[in-house]
Amino acid sequence: MRMLSNADLAQLLDKDIFHKISEAADSLHLETYVVGGYVRDLFLERPSNDIDVVVVGSGIEVAKAFRSRLSGKAALSVFKNFGTAQVKWHGHEVEFVGARKESYSHDSRKPHVEDGTLEDDQNRRDFTINALAVCLNKDRFGELVDPFDGIYDLQDGIIRTPLDPDITFSDDPLRMLRCIRFATQLKFYIEDETFDALTRNAERIKIISGERISEELNKIMMTPQPSRGFVDLHRCGLLQIILPELTALDLVETRNGRSHKNNFYHSLEVLDNVCEGNKPADGKEPASLWLRWATLLHDIGKAKTKRWDPVQGWTFHNHPYVGGKMIPAIFRRLKLPMDMKMKYVQKLVELHMRPIAIADEEVTDSAVRRLINDAGDDIDDLMRLCDADITSKNEVRKARFRENFRIVREKIADLKERDYKRLLQPVIDGNEIMQMFNLKPSREVGTLKQTLKDAVLDNKVPNEREPLMELLKQKASEMGLCNNETLK
Repeated sequence: MRMLSNADLAQLLDKDIFHKISEAADSLHLETYVVGGYVRDLFLERPSNDIDVVVVGSGIEVAKAFRSRLSGKAALSVFKNFGTAQVKWHGHEVEFVGARKESYSHDSRKPHVEDGTLEDDQNRRDFTINALAVCLNKDRFGELVDPFDGIYDLQDGIIRTPLDPDITFSDDPLRMLRCIRFATQLKFYIEDETFDALTRNAERIKIISGERISEELNKIMMTPQPSRGFVDLHRCGLLQIILPELTALDLVETRNGRSHKNNFYHSLEVLDNVCEGNKPADGKEPASLWLRWATLLHDIGKAKTKRWDPVQGWTFHNHPYVGGKMIPAIFRRLKLPMDMKMKYVQKLVELHMRPIAIADEEVTDSAVRRLINDAGDDIDDLMRLCDADITSKNEVRKARFRENFRIVREKIADLKERDYKRLLQPVIDGNEIMQMFNLKPSREVGTLKQTLKDAVLDNKVPNEREPLMELLKQKASEMGLCNNETLK
Protein backbone atom coordinates (compact mmCIF):
# COMPACT_ATOMS: atom_id res chain seq x y z
CA MET A 1 0.00 0.00 0.00
CA ARG A 2 0.99 3.64 -0.41
CA MET A 3 1.76 5.87 2.58
CA LEU A 4 0.04 9.15 1.77
CA SER A 5 0.56 12.59 3.28
CA ASN A 6 -2.24 15.12 3.57
CA ALA A 7 -0.83 16.79 0.45
CA ASP A 8 -0.97 13.45 -1.38
CA LEU A 9 -4.59 12.96 -0.31
CA ALA A 10 -5.50 16.46 -1.43
CA GLN A 11 -3.98 15.70 -4.83
CA LEU A 12 -5.85 12.38 -5.14
CA LEU A 13 -9.10 14.16 -4.24
CA ASP A 14 -8.43 16.96 -6.70
CA LYS A 15 -11.46 16.07 -8.75
CA ASP A 16 -14.52 18.03 -9.74
CA ILE A 17 -16.82 15.83 -7.68
CA PHE A 18 -14.95 16.48 -4.40
CA HIS A 19 -14.57 20.19 -5.03
CA LYS A 20 -18.34 20.40 -5.62
CA ILE A 21 -18.97 18.64 -2.29
CA SER A 22 -16.49 21.00 -0.64
CA GLU A 23 -18.27 24.07 -2.05
CA ALA A 24 -21.66 22.73 -0.93
CA ALA A 25 -20.40 22.06 2.61
CA ASP A 26 -18.69 25.43 2.95
CA SER A 27 -21.78 27.25 1.72
CA LEU A 28 -23.64 25.74 4.68
CA HIS A 29 -20.71 26.14 7.12
CA LEU A 30 -20.72 22.40 7.90
CA GLU A 31 -17.74 20.12 8.55
CA THR A 32 -17.73 17.43 5.88
CA TYR A 33 -15.55 14.35 5.40
CA VAL A 34 -15.15 11.50 2.93
CA VAL A 35 -14.95 8.36 5.07
CA GLY A 36 -14.74 4.60 5.16
CA GLY A 37 -14.13 2.35 2.19
CA TYR A 38 -13.28 5.08 -0.31
CA VAL A 39 -10.47 6.41 1.90
CA ARG A 40 -9.25 2.88 2.69
CA ASP A 41 -9.11 2.06 -1.01
CA LEU A 42 -7.12 5.23 -1.79
CA PHE A 43 -4.31 3.84 0.35
CA LEU A 44 -4.71 0.33 -1.11
CA GLU A 45 -4.78 1.75 -4.66
CA ARG A 46 -8.09 0.03 -5.37
CA PRO A 47 -10.53 1.82 -7.69
CA SER A 48 -13.90 2.75 -6.20
CA ASN A 49 -16.92 4.73 -7.39
CA ASP A 50 -18.85 4.48 -4.10
CA ILE A 51 -18.22 7.53 -1.94
CA ASP A 52 -19.45 7.87 1.66
CA VAL A 53 -19.63 11.40 3.05
CA VAL A 54 -20.20 12.28 6.72
CA VAL A 55 -21.47 15.73 7.62
CA VAL A 56 -21.35 17.16 11.14
CA GLY A 57 -24.90 18.42 10.70
CA SER A 58 -27.48 17.66 8.01
CA GLY A 59 -26.19 15.29 5.35
CA ILE A 60 -29.40 15.80 3.40
CA GLU A 61 -28.87 19.58 3.12
CA VAL A 62 -25.31 19.13 1.87
CA ALA A 63 -26.53 16.56 -0.66
CA LYS A 64 -29.11 19.02 -1.97
CA ALA A 65 -26.53 21.81 -2.21
CA PHE A 66 -24.15 19.43 -3.97
CA ARG A 67 -26.83 18.39 -6.47
CA SER A 68 -27.61 22.02 -7.31
CA ARG A 69 -23.98 22.55 -8.36
CA LEU A 70 -23.83 19.64 -10.80
CA SER A 71 -24.15 19.94 -14.54
CA GLY A 72 -25.84 17.27 -16.62
CA LYS A 73 -28.01 14.47 -15.31
CA ALA A 74 -27.70 13.84 -11.58
CA ALA A 75 -30.20 11.83 -9.54
CA LEU A 76 -30.91 12.80 -5.93
CA SER A 77 -32.67 10.38 -3.56
CA VAL A 78 -33.56 11.49 -0.03
CA PHE A 79 -34.28 9.02 2.79
CA LYS A 80 -35.62 11.37 5.43
CA ASN A 81 -36.43 8.66 7.99
CA PHE A 82 -32.78 7.61 8.00
CA GLY A 83 -31.31 11.07 7.66
CA THR A 84 -29.43 10.09 4.50
CA ALA A 85 -29.34 11.08 0.84
CA GLN A 86 -27.74 9.67 -2.29
CA VAL A 87 -26.56 11.42 -5.42
CA LYS A 88 -25.70 9.49 -8.59
CA TRP A 89 -23.56 11.41 -11.05
CA HIS A 90 -21.19 10.35 -13.84
CA GLY A 91 -20.91 6.76 -12.61
CA HIS A 92 -20.39 7.74 -8.96
CA GLU A 93 -22.73 7.01 -6.07
CA VAL A 94 -22.28 9.49 -3.23
CA GLU A 95 -23.98 8.70 0.09
CA PHE A 96 -24.46 11.61 2.51
CA VAL A 97 -25.22 11.09 6.18
CA GLY A 98 -25.09 13.23 9.27
CA ALA A 99 -22.50 12.28 11.91
CA ARG A 100 -24.20 10.17 14.54
CA LYS A 101 -23.72 8.08 17.62
CA GLU A 102 -25.50 4.81 18.22
CA SER A 103 -26.68 2.62 21.09
CA TYR A 104 -28.07 -0.90 20.84
CA SER A 105 -30.47 -3.20 22.67
CA HIS A 106 -29.40 -6.82 23.19
CA ASP A 107 -32.07 -8.42 21.00
CA SER A 108 -31.65 -6.29 17.88
CA ARG A 109 -28.93 -5.01 15.56
CA LYS A 110 -31.00 -1.89 14.81
CA PRO A 111 -29.42 0.98 16.78
CA HIS A 112 -30.94 3.93 18.54
CA VAL A 113 -29.44 6.85 16.61
CA GLU A 114 -28.86 10.47 17.59
CA ASP A 115 -26.82 13.34 16.19
CA GLY A 116 -23.14 13.22 17.06
CA THR A 117 -19.67 14.51 16.33
CA LEU A 118 -17.11 13.15 13.86
CA GLU A 119 -15.50 11.37 16.83
CA ASP A 120 -18.85 9.72 17.67
CA ASP A 121 -19.21 8.64 14.06
CA GLN A 122 -15.73 7.15 13.88
CA ASN A 123 -16.29 5.35 17.19
CA ARG A 124 -19.28 3.50 15.73
CA ARG A 125 -17.33 2.22 12.70
CA ASP A 126 -16.71 -1.51 12.47
CA PHE A 127 -12.93 -1.60 11.88
CA THR A 128 -10.04 0.81 12.18
CA ILE A 129 -9.34 0.59 8.43
CA ASN A 130 -12.91 1.75 7.80
CA ALA A 131 -12.77 4.60 10.32
CA LEU A 132 -10.42 6.80 8.28
CA ALA A 133 -11.80 10.24 7.36
CA VAL A 134 -10.45 12.97 5.07
CA CYS A 135 -11.74 16.53 5.41
CA LEU A 136 -13.32 18.09 2.32
CA ASN A 137 -13.74 21.66 3.64
CA LYS A 138 -11.57 24.11 1.71
CA ASP A 139 -9.38 25.23 4.60
CA ARG A 140 -8.56 21.61 5.62
CA PHE A 141 -8.97 19.87 2.24
CA GLY A 142 -7.09 16.53 2.26
CA GLU A 143 -6.47 16.42 6.03
CA LEU A 144 -6.57 12.83 7.37
CA VAL A 145 -8.38 12.18 10.66
CA ASP A 146 -7.29 8.78 11.99
CA PRO A 147 -7.90 8.44 15.76
CA PHE A 148 -7.39 4.66 15.83
CA ASP A 149 -4.19 4.37 13.77
CA GLY A 150 -6.08 2.62 11.00
CA ILE A 151 -3.36 3.68 8.58
CA TYR A 152 -0.87 1.43 10.39
CA ASP A 153 -3.34 -1.47 10.42
CA LEU A 154 -3.66 -1.03 6.65
CA GLN A 155 0.12 -1.06 6.35
CA ASP A 156 0.44 -4.19 8.53
CA GLY A 157 -2.54 -6.00 6.98
CA ILE A 158 -4.58 -6.23 10.20
CA ILE A 159 -8.33 -6.21 10.87
CA ARG A 160 -9.10 -4.66 14.28
CA THR A 161 -12.10 -2.94 15.83
CA PRO A 162 -11.81 0.73 16.93
CA LEU A 163 -13.28 0.06 20.39
CA ASP A 164 -13.87 -3.02 22.54
CA PRO A 165 -14.51 -5.85 20.03
CA ASP A 166 -16.97 -7.57 22.37
CA ILE A 167 -19.16 -4.47 22.33
CA THR A 168 -18.66 -3.95 18.58
CA PHE A 169 -19.73 -7.53 17.73
CA SER A 170 -22.45 -7.87 20.35
CA ASP A 171 -24.06 -4.59 19.26
CA ASP A 172 -24.16 -5.64 15.60
CA PRO A 173 -23.31 -9.34 15.09
CA LEU A 174 -23.23 -8.90 11.30
CA ARG A 175 -19.88 -7.19 11.86
CA MET A 176 -18.42 -10.61 12.72
CA LEU A 177 -19.09 -11.82 9.18
CA ARG A 178 -17.86 -8.51 7.76
CA CYS A 179 -14.65 -8.95 9.78
CA ILE A 180 -13.93 -12.30 8.16
CA ARG A 181 -15.09 -11.08 4.75
CA PHE A 182 -12.69 -8.11 4.79
CA ALA A 183 -9.84 -10.33 5.98
CA THR A 184 -10.55 -12.71 3.08
CA GLN A 185 -10.97 -10.02 0.43
CA LEU A 186 -7.87 -8.07 1.44
CA LYS A 187 -5.80 -11.10 2.55
CA PHE A 188 -5.42 -9.43 5.95
CA TYR A 189 -5.09 -11.10 9.35
CA ILE A 190 -7.55 -10.63 12.20
CA GLU A 191 -5.90 -9.18 15.32
CA ASP A 192 -5.84 -11.69 18.20
CA GLU A 193 -8.19 -9.92 20.62
CA THR A 194 -10.61 -9.19 17.80
CA PHE A 195 -10.57 -12.87 16.76
CA ASP A 196 -11.10 -14.03 20.36
CA ALA A 197 -14.15 -11.74 20.51
CA LEU A 198 -15.53 -13.48 17.40
CA THR A 199 -15.41 -16.76 19.32
CA ARG A 200 -16.97 -15.27 22.45
CA ASN A 201 -19.83 -13.67 20.53
CA ALA A 202 -20.49 -16.31 17.85
CA GLU A 203 -23.92 -17.23 19.25
CA ARG A 204 -25.08 -13.65 18.64
CA ILE A 205 -25.15 -14.38 14.90
CA LYS A 206 -28.49 -16.10 15.49
CA ILE A 207 -30.30 -12.73 15.53
CA ILE A 208 -29.09 -11.94 11.99
CA SER A 209 -31.39 -12.79 9.08
CA GLY A 210 -30.49 -15.46 6.54
CA GLU A 211 -30.45 -12.83 3.79
CA ARG A 212 -27.74 -10.75 5.50
CA ILE A 213 -25.69 -13.84 6.33
CA SER A 214 -25.82 -15.18 2.77
CA GLU A 215 -24.90 -11.74 1.39
CA GLU A 216 -21.62 -11.86 3.33
CA LEU A 217 -21.03 -15.53 2.52
CA ASN A 218 -21.47 -14.77 -1.18
CA LYS A 219 -18.84 -12.02 -0.96
CA ILE A 220 -16.43 -14.43 0.71
CA MET A 221 -17.26 -17.03 -1.93
CA MET A 222 -16.37 -14.63 -4.76
CA THR A 223 -12.84 -13.94 -3.50
CA PRO A 224 -9.86 -15.57 -5.26
CA GLN A 225 -9.21 -17.85 -2.24
CA PRO A 226 -12.49 -18.34 -0.35
CA SER A 227 -11.04 -21.13 1.83
CA ARG A 228 -9.38 -18.43 3.97
CA GLY A 229 -12.78 -17.12 4.99
CA PHE A 230 -14.34 -20.51 5.64
CA VAL A 231 -11.39 -21.62 7.78
CA ASP A 232 -11.75 -18.45 9.90
CA LEU A 233 -15.52 -18.94 10.13
CA HIS A 234 -14.91 -22.48 11.36
CA ARG A 235 -12.13 -21.55 13.80
CA CYS A 236 -14.24 -18.96 15.59
CA GLY A 237 -17.40 -21.11 15.78
CA LEU A 238 -19.59 -19.14 13.37
CA LEU A 239 -19.67 -21.78 10.65
CA GLN A 240 -21.01 -24.42 13.06
CA ILE A 241 -24.05 -22.19 13.56
CA ILE A 242 -24.46 -21.00 9.97
CA LEU A 243 -23.64 -24.18 8.04
CA PRO A 244 -23.39 -27.16 10.43
CA GLU A 245 -23.69 -29.62 7.53
CA LEU A 246 -20.28 -28.43 6.31
CA THR A 247 -18.49 -28.52 9.66
CA ALA A 248 -19.81 -32.06 10.18
CA LEU A 249 -17.25 -33.05 7.52
CA ASP A 250 -14.35 -31.92 9.73
CA LEU A 251 -13.69 -35.37 11.15
CA VAL A 252 -11.17 -38.08 10.43
CA GLU A 253 -11.75 -41.57 11.81
CA THR A 254 -9.29 -44.43 11.86
CA ARG A 255 -10.23 -48.07 12.19
CA ASN A 256 -7.91 -51.04 11.82
CA GLY A 257 -5.22 -48.63 10.68
CA ARG A 258 -7.35 -47.27 7.82
CA SER A 259 -8.41 -43.62 7.75
CA HIS A 260 -10.55 -41.51 5.45
CA LYS A 261 -9.58 -37.98 4.41
CA ASN A 262 -10.87 -34.85 6.10
CA ASN A 263 -13.73 -33.97 3.79
CA PHE A 264 -14.11 -30.43 5.18
CA TYR A 265 -10.63 -29.36 4.16
CA HIS A 266 -10.91 -31.39 0.97
CA SER A 267 -14.05 -29.39 0.04
CA LEU A 268 -12.19 -26.13 0.64
CA GLU A 269 -9.25 -27.31 -1.47
CA VAL A 270 -11.60 -28.16 -4.32
CA LEU A 271 -13.32 -24.77 -3.95
CA ASP A 272 -9.99 -22.97 -4.26
CA ASN A 273 -9.12 -25.15 -7.24
CA VAL A 274 -12.31 -24.21 -9.09
CA CYS A 275 -11.65 -20.52 -8.41
CA GLU A 276 -7.95 -20.73 -9.32
CA GLY A 277 -7.27 -17.05 -8.62
CA ASN A 278 -10.22 -16.08 -10.85
CA LYS A 279 -8.08 -17.06 -13.87
CA PRO A 280 -9.39 -20.51 -14.75
CA ALA A 281 -7.80 -22.68 -17.39
CA ASP A 282 -9.27 -23.27 -20.82
CA GLY A 283 -9.86 -19.53 -21.33
CA LYS A 284 -13.18 -19.66 -19.48
CA GLU A 285 -14.83 -16.96 -17.42
CA PRO A 286 -14.21 -16.86 -13.65
CA ALA A 287 -16.22 -19.49 -11.81
CA SER A 288 -19.76 -18.25 -11.15
CA LEU A 289 -21.11 -17.84 -7.63
CA TRP A 290 -23.36 -20.88 -8.03
CA LEU A 291 -20.58 -23.10 -9.37
CA ARG A 292 -18.64 -22.13 -6.24
CA TRP A 293 -21.60 -23.05 -4.02
CA ALA A 294 -21.93 -26.39 -5.80
CA THR A 295 -18.22 -27.01 -5.31
CA LEU A 296 -18.28 -26.12 -1.61
CA LEU A 297 -21.24 -28.47 -1.05
CA HIS A 298 -20.28 -31.26 -3.45
CA ASP A 299 -19.42 -33.72 -0.64
CA ILE A 300 -22.02 -32.45 1.83
CA GLY A 301 -23.69 -35.89 1.94
CA LYS A 302 -20.59 -37.71 3.17
CA ALA A 303 -21.22 -37.24 6.90
CA LYS A 304 -24.62 -38.94 6.59
CA THR A 305 -23.43 -41.79 4.35
CA LYS A 306 -20.13 -42.72 6.02
CA ARG A 307 -19.94 -46.44 6.85
CA TRP A 308 -17.20 -48.87 7.84
CA ASP A 309 -16.85 -52.01 5.78
CA PRO A 310 -14.28 -54.61 6.95
CA VAL A 311 -13.31 -55.35 3.33
CA GLN A 312 -13.64 -51.96 1.59
CA GLY A 313 -12.79 -49.77 4.56
CA TRP A 314 -14.57 -46.43 4.84
CA THR A 315 -17.35 -45.95 2.29
CA PHE A 316 -19.64 -43.06 1.35
CA HIS A 317 -22.09 -44.86 -0.92
CA ASN A 318 -24.74 -42.64 -2.56
CA HIS A 319 -23.31 -39.48 -1.02
CA PRO A 320 -23.99 -37.45 -4.21
CA TYR A 321 -27.68 -38.41 -4.10
CA VAL A 322 -27.97 -37.76 -0.35
CA GLY A 323 -26.07 -34.47 -0.72
CA GLY A 324 -28.37 -33.35 -3.51
CA LYS A 325 -31.38 -33.94 -1.28
CA MET A 326 -29.80 -31.71 1.40
CA ILE A 327 -29.38 -28.67 -0.88
CA PRO A 328 -32.97 -27.28 -0.77
CA ALA A 329 -33.00 -27.17 3.05
CA ILE A 330 -29.62 -25.41 3.16
CA PHE A 331 -30.69 -22.84 0.55
CA ARG A 332 -34.01 -22.28 2.32
CA ARG A 333 -32.35 -21.68 5.70
CA LEU A 334 -29.78 -19.26 4.25
CA LYS A 335 -32.45 -17.51 2.20
CA LEU A 336 -30.56 -18.30 -1.00
CA PRO A 337 -32.69 -18.36 -4.17
CA MET A 338 -34.97 -21.39 -4.42
CA ASP A 339 -35.19 -21.11 -8.20
CA MET A 340 -33.09 -22.54 -11.03
CA LYS A 341 -29.91 -21.51 -9.18
CA MET A 342 -30.73 -23.96 -6.39
CA LYS A 343 -31.62 -26.67 -8.92
CA TYR A 344 -28.32 -26.03 -10.71
CA VAL A 345 -26.35 -26.52 -7.47
CA GLN A 346 -28.40 -29.60 -6.63
CA LYS A 347 -27.79 -31.09 -10.08
CA LEU A 348 -24.02 -30.60 -9.91
CA VAL A 349 -23.85 -32.10 -6.42
CA GLU A 350 -25.86 -35.14 -7.55
CA LEU A 351 -23.78 -35.65 -10.71
CA HIS A 352 -20.29 -34.78 -9.48
CA MET A 353 -19.11 -38.41 -9.25
CA ARG A 354 -20.32 -39.40 -12.71
CA PRO A 355 -17.43 -37.97 -14.78
CA ILE A 356 -14.96 -39.35 -12.25
CA ALA A 357 -16.54 -42.81 -12.52
CA ILE A 358 -16.37 -42.59 -16.32
CA ALA A 359 -12.76 -41.44 -16.24
CA ASP A 360 -11.82 -44.24 -13.84
CA GLU A 361 -12.83 -46.87 -16.40
CA GLU A 362 -12.85 -47.16 -20.18
CA VAL A 363 -14.43 -44.01 -21.58
CA THR A 364 -17.34 -45.25 -23.70
CA ASP A 365 -19.60 -43.27 -26.00
CA SER A 366 -22.63 -44.67 -24.19
CA ALA A 367 -21.52 -43.39 -20.77
CA VAL A 368 -20.68 -39.95 -22.17
CA ARG A 369 -24.05 -39.73 -23.98
CA ARG A 370 -25.84 -40.41 -20.70
CA LEU A 371 -23.74 -37.79 -18.95
CA ILE A 372 -24.53 -35.16 -21.58
CA ASN A 373 -28.21 -36.02 -21.37
CA ASP A 374 -28.34 -35.73 -17.57
CA ALA A 375 -26.12 -32.64 -17.22
CA GLY A 376 -27.63 -30.75 -20.17
CA ASP A 377 -26.30 -27.23 -20.62
CA ASP A 378 -24.33 -27.50 -17.35
CA ILE A 379 -21.97 -30.20 -18.62
CA ASP A 380 -18.98 -27.82 -18.88
CA ASP A 381 -19.43 -26.57 -15.31
CA LEU A 382 -19.79 -30.15 -14.08
CA MET A 383 -16.53 -31.12 -15.77
CA ARG A 384 -14.84 -28.08 -14.26
CA LEU A 385 -15.98 -29.07 -10.77
CA CYS A 386 -14.81 -32.64 -11.28
CA ASP A 387 -11.45 -31.53 -12.61
CA ALA A 388 -11.00 -29.40 -9.47
CA ASP A 389 -11.97 -32.45 -7.39
CA ILE A 390 -8.84 -34.33 -8.42
CA THR A 391 -6.79 -33.77 -5.27
CA SER A 392 -5.08 -37.15 -4.98
CA LYS A 393 -1.55 -37.05 -3.58
CA ASN A 394 -0.75 -40.06 -5.78
CA GLU A 395 0.77 -38.36 -8.82
CA VAL A 396 0.43 -41.45 -11.03
CA ARG A 397 -3.28 -41.77 -10.22
CA LYS A 398 -3.77 -38.00 -10.68
CA ALA A 399 -2.06 -38.10 -14.09
CA ARG A 400 -4.26 -41.03 -15.18
CA PHE A 401 -7.42 -39.17 -14.12
CA ARG A 402 -6.37 -36.03 -15.97
CA GLU A 403 -5.62 -37.99 -19.13
CA ASN A 404 -8.97 -39.78 -18.96
CA PHE A 405 -10.71 -36.47 -18.27
CA ARG A 406 -9.09 -35.13 -21.43
CA ILE A 407 -10.60 -38.05 -23.34
CA VAL A 408 -14.02 -37.44 -21.73
CA ARG A 409 -13.86 -33.77 -22.75
CA GLU A 410 -12.91 -34.69 -26.30
CA LYS A 411 -15.82 -37.13 -26.53
CA ILE A 412 -18.20 -34.52 -25.13
CA ALA A 413 -17.03 -32.01 -27.73
CA ASP A 414 -17.33 -34.59 -30.49
CA LEU A 415 -20.82 -35.68 -29.47
CA LYS A 416 -21.96 -32.07 -29.17
CA GLU A 417 -20.61 -31.31 -32.61
CA ARG A 418 -22.58 -34.22 -34.05
CA ASP A 419 -25.69 -32.83 -32.33
CA TYR A 420 -26.37 -35.87 -30.20
CA LYS A 421 -28.38 -33.71 -27.86
CA ARG A 422 -31.10 -33.58 -30.49
CA LEU A 423 -30.94 -37.34 -31.03
CA LEU A 424 -31.09 -38.31 -27.36
CA GLN A 425 -34.90 -38.00 -27.24
CA PRO A 426 -36.49 -41.07 -28.91
CA VAL A 427 -38.74 -40.28 -31.86
CA ILE A 428 -41.65 -42.07 -30.12
CA ASP A 429 -42.92 -39.99 -27.21
CA GLY A 430 -45.13 -40.66 -24.20
CA ASN A 431 -48.32 -39.43 -25.83
CA GLU A 432 -47.98 -41.93 -28.65
CA ILE A 433 -47.22 -44.73 -26.20
CA MET A 434 -50.39 -43.97 -24.19
CA GLN A 435 -52.45 -43.89 -27.38
CA MET A 436 -51.02 -47.18 -28.68
CA PHE A 437 -51.67 -49.14 -25.51
CA ASN A 438 -54.71 -47.23 -24.25
CA LEU A 439 -52.89 -46.10 -21.12
CA LYS A 440 -53.20 -43.07 -18.87
CA PRO A 441 -50.12 -41.36 -17.41
CA SER A 442 -48.64 -44.07 -15.23
CA ARG A 443 -45.56 -45.99 -14.16
CA GLU A 444 -45.99 -48.32 -17.13
CA VAL A 445 -45.70 -45.40 -19.56
CA GLY A 446 -42.55 -44.23 -17.77
CA THR A 447 -41.04 -47.72 -18.01
CA LEU A 448 -41.71 -47.93 -21.73
CA LYS A 449 -40.25 -44.44 -22.34
CA GLN A 450 -37.15 -45.30 -20.31
CA THR A 451 -36.66 -48.52 -22.28
CA LEU A 452 -36.56 -46.57 -25.54
CA LYS A 453 -34.33 -43.89 -24.06
CA ASP A 454 -31.84 -46.42 -22.66
CA ALA A 455 -31.68 -48.18 -26.00
CA VAL A 456 -30.85 -44.91 -27.79
CA LEU A 457 -28.32 -43.81 -25.17
CA ASP A 458 -26.58 -47.20 -25.26
CA ASN A 459 -26.62 -47.17 -29.06
CA LYS A 460 -28.42 -50.54 -29.14
CA VAL A 461 -30.82 -49.31 -31.80
CA PRO A 462 -30.76 -46.23 -34.05
CA ASN A 463 -33.10 -43.41 -33.10
CA GLU A 464 -35.47 -44.32 -35.91
CA ARG A 465 -39.16 -45.14 -35.81
CA GLU A 466 -39.19 -48.71 -37.13
CA PRO A 467 -36.54 -50.31 -34.84
CA LEU A 468 -37.84 -48.39 -31.83
CA MET A 469 -41.40 -49.55 -32.54
CA GLU A 470 -40.23 -53.18 -32.60
CA LEU A 471 -38.46 -52.69 -29.26
CA LEU A 472 -41.50 -50.95 -27.79
CA LYS A 473 -43.86 -53.79 -28.75
CA GLN A 474 -41.44 -56.37 -27.38
CA LYS A 475 -41.18 -54.59 -24.01
CA ALA A 476 -44.94 -53.99 -23.84
CA SER A 477 -45.55 -57.67 -24.51
CA GLU A 478 -43.23 -58.62 -21.65
CA MET A 479 -45.26 -56.31 -19.40
CA GLY A 480 -48.54 -57.84 -20.52
CA LEU A 481 -49.74 -54.66 -22.18
CA CYS A 482 -50.10 -56.00 -25.74
CA ASN A 483 -52.86 -57.87 -27.50
CA ASN A 484 -52.61 -59.45 -30.93
CA GLU A 485 -54.01 -56.34 -32.61
CA THR A 486 -51.36 -54.08 -31.05
CA LEU A 487 -48.58 -56.40 -32.16
CA LYS A 488 -49.61 -56.23 -35.81
